[in-house]
Amino acid sequence: MFKAVGQVLFSSGLQNPPFTAAEKQGEDYEIRTYHATKWVSTTLSGMQWDPAMSTGFRRLFSYIQGNNKNKAKVEMTAPVSCRVDPGAGPACESQFTVSFFIPEEHQENPPEPGDAEVFVEHRKEFTAYVRTYGGFSNETLKRQELLKLLESLQRDGVPYVDKPFYACGYDSPFKLTNRRNEVWVFKKEPE
Repeated sequence: MFKAVGQVLFSSGLQNPPFTAAEKQGEDYEIRTYHATKWVSTTLSGMQWDPAMSTGFRRLFSYIQGNNKNKAKVEMTAPVSCRVDPGAGPACESQFTVSFFIPEEHQENPPEPGDAEVFVEHRKEFTAYVRTYGGFSNETLKRQELLKLLESLQRDGVPYVDKPFYACGYDSPFKLTNRRNEVWVFKKEPE
């Protein structure tokens, strides 16, 4: 228990999903190819990002604390990712899928979730354009950074998929300095 709380409080040293960075990057974004991995996830619908993130985080934290069929403790990892599938219009609910990367020691055989709203997700390899920013992130900041990333991709004439997109946080709410947040947009693959 203390180790898990410590990992949440001080998020350096947490396992991250493996990726390969492209040699050529944009001036204000990276190009990463994430390897095929398993994540534990939960999906929520809503109008606002932050409440969905909070509820999703609590469900997943319960899973890593042993609310799974094996009663296994699973180490905290980073980032906490949130896939956003935007609603059709301004007054429509969006779908938020909050996820924790499953650590290497559980990748082959992740503990089965004990909560019906939590599931193991098999992410195929994908390439993303990634913009990193600091500070305490919130809904407004995530939108601003996403728009900056999209403007950069348009400036560079890079083909991308505009939705869904991801927002990722690497740090606990208790970490005060050198915070790391990211927005990810999928690379558009040739048809």
